[in-house]
Amino acid sequence: MSPTVFREKGYRFFFFSREEPRMHVHVISGDGEAKFWLEPELQLARNYRYSRPQLKEIESLIEVHYDELTNAWKQHFGS
Repeated sequence: MSPTVFREKGYRFFFFSREEPRMHVHVISGDGEAKFWLEPELQLARNYRYSRPQLKEIESLIEVHYDELTNAWKQHFGS
């Protein structure tokens, strides 16, 4: 199961259930996919095919939706 938290600018931001416990979010679009750590600080964990400008845009979207993402994580994973 991989619940979508939100979609914006052609990106889908979601979690994979039953993955590692460290808070993070996956991002996917037709251009690529990436994984960002949300804690202890926002940091790129993995990138596949996104350009530097796309990663900056994605990071900005995560910053705008940070509270939404962390609250969704806690609700989904119960921590």
